[in-house]
Amino acid sequence: MKKDYNPFQFLKDVDHINDSIFIHHTKIEEQLPMHKHHKHQLSYIEGGVAFLNTPTNSYFLPARHFIWMPAGMEHNVELRSPFIMVRNLYFPVDLFPKDHKLRTMGIYPVTDLIKEMILFTEEWKGGFTKEQTHQHEFLIALRNVLMAVSRVPIPIALPTTKNELLKPILKYIHHNLEEPLKLNLVAKEFGMSSRSLSRIFREHIDISFLQYLKMTRVIRSMEMLLETNKSISEIAYTYRYSSIGAFSNVFYQISHIRPVDFRKQNLKKGGK
Repeated sequence: MKKDYNPFQFLKDVDHINDSIFIHHTKIEEQLPMHKHHKHQLSYIEGGVAFLNTPTNSYFLPARHFIWMPAGMEHNVELRSPFIMVRNLYFPVDLFPKDHKLRTMGIYPVTDLIKEMILFTEEWKGGFTKEQTHQHEFLIALRNVLMAVSRVPIPIALPTTKNELLKPILKYIHHNLEEPLKLNLVAKEFGMSSRSLSRIFREHIDISFLQYLKMTRVIRSMEMLLETNKSISEIAYTYRYSSIGAFSNVFYQISHIRPVDFRKQNLKKGGK
């Protein structure tokens, strides 16, 4: 594919042939604002850290996982590392039963088999239909594997908002995670009472200030576990936890995995 391939032409090409399974191995999705298409999308991101953004949430994508975006869902992909390959596959809607989990958004582990099958399509670009027997049959086999193994998505979603009062507060939290961000201190920073700030969080993103802070720190910790050589204790104390045990418990509460296992699992599977 040419380097100057227009990202908006790319979107037209994805949906141009309704029954084609479309393949594109580049970072072109990063060039697009919020968008949607008429096919389900699988994105497997190699190396580094990425987020899937929707109008209401931001989803952290650990190494060795894929994002599944159902047809019609508004989204964009945000890459946090400079050297990343994004492998995108787009499947017609009718290839998946209406009651299957892959009709809804999710982030799933990439098994060795799925990884090798995705990499096998390295040189394939564009759409493939039943007339192109070899490629299409292979992609249908990949569809079957995805349906068989993609059962439990990981629950790592950070709520976002369009509310003009709350947006700068969320930004402030993200930029000061290493500081003692207590409810009363953040409320004072923005000239409001603790009660008012707590109410704004509940009304606009439906979680408490404390839960939002915990989730943000855990997600930032995940980035550090994958992208740095810092010890788990260093990361815990960076984000104001009193002990490794306290950090590990909160990490498990949010992600259902201990930080030591998260690092071991993702670095091993990512081939680092």
